[in-house]
Amino acid sequence: MSLATLETPCLMLETGRLDHNLGRMGERARALGVRLRPHLKTAKSYDVARLATAGEFGGITVSTLAEAEYFLAGGITDLLYAVGIVPSKLPRAARLVEAGAHLTLILDSVETARAVAAFADLRRVAFAVLIEIDTGEGRSGVLPEAADLVEIGTALEQPPYCRLQGVITHAGHSYAARDLETVARIAEAERSGAVRAAERLRAAGLSVPVVSVGSTPTALHARHLSGVTELRAGVYMFGDLFQAQIGSCTLDDLAVSVLATVTGHHRDAGHLLIDAGALALSKDRSTADAPHDYGFGLLVHADGTPFAQELRIFKVYQEHGLVRAADGALPFDELPIGAQVRVLPNHVCMTAAMYDRYHLVKNGALAGEWTRTNGW
Repeated sequence: MSLATLETPCLMLETGRLDHNLGRMGERARALGVRLRPHLKTAKSYDVARLATAGEFGGITVSTLAEAEYFLAGGITDLLYAVGIVPSKLPRAARLVEAGAHLTLILDSVETARAVAAFADLRRVAFAVLIEIDTGEGRSGVLPEAADLVEIGTALEQPPYCRLQGVITHAGHSYAARDLETVARIAEAERSGAVRAAERLRAAGLSVPVVSVGSTPTALHARHLSGVTELRAGVYMFGDLFQAQIGSCTLDDLAVSVLATVTGHHRDAGHLLIDAGALALSKDRSTADAPHDYGFGLLVHADGTPFAQELRIFKVYQEHGLVRAADGALPFDELPIGAQVRVLPNHVCMTAAMYDRYHLVKNGALAGEWTRTNGW
C-alpha cells in the first residue's frame, strides 16, 4: 500500500512518535511517585491502550460508557468513567460490573451520591466512587472546602455494595496557560486542592485511598505530587498544536495528522483548497493570545516533513479547508490539484473524533490500521 491508495481525508498515526510520547509520560509518573492511569478519551483504541498500559498497573480512564464497553471487550477491566454519573446511566454501568469490570464512577452532589448508593444496594452491584473536586477549572466538582464534601462521602460509604474510593480533579484550564510557570502554578493548585479535600474526608473518619489528578500540561510540569496517588492524562499520547504552543511537546512529537488532498487553486485570491474542512479537522483554532497563529491547522508534506514556508488553514467549511502561506506566495506548482498533504491538528481530541480508524505510519511507510471506537 501507498498513501496514494488512501481515500482522503483520513487519520494518520506515526507509531514511532507514539512510542516516544508514551515512554516519556511513563517515566514522568515514575519520577513523581504516582501510578499512571492513561486517559483514552482521545485515542479510543484498544491497540493504543495496550501500549499505553504496558509497564503500568493496567487501569485506564474513559469518557463514555461506550468506551468502557469497548475496552472491557478487549480485556481491560479496571475502568474509571471520568464524567459525572447520573441515575439514568446506572443500569448500563451495572451491566459493566456484572460483565467483569472494576468500574469507578465520579460525582459531585449529595443527591447523586444517595442515588448511587441506593441503586447499588438494590441491584447488589459494587461501585467504587470518587468525589470530583473543583481545583480551578470551574466546570464541575465541589470546592475542597465545600460544606457538603463530607456529607457526599458519608452518603457513599454504604458497604458492601457502594464505597467511597477517593477524590478526583482535572485542571483542564491548564490548556489556556501561555507559559510553563503558569502551568506549574495550576498544577500545584490542582494537587493541593485534591489533597486538602482528601484530608478533610479522612479527618471525618472516611477512607480515601485514591487521590487522582491529571491533565497533560500539569502532569508534565508539576513540581511535585506529594499526597497524590494517581495521574491521569491523555493527549500526551498524540500531542497537538495546542500542546506544542504551551511547551508540553514539540512539533516533532505530534503523532497524529490528517491526510488530505488538494482540490483547487485560487491564485487570484492567494489560497488553495483541500478536502479536509471543519468535520475532518474540527473548528478549534489558534486563539488571538496564542504564541503563534496556526489557524485551523498546519500543513506538512504527505511524508510528514515541513514545507519551506509555513502553510496554514485560515478558514474551514464543512468539507473544505482554505490554505494560505503565512508569509509570501503559496507554492502552487509544488502542490498541484490531486497532491496529498498532511494537516497537524490544533486539538487532536476533537479532530480524531470523526474517524473510525488510524492508518499507521512506521519508518515512513504504511504499516496497517488500528480501529477506534466512537459515540456514547
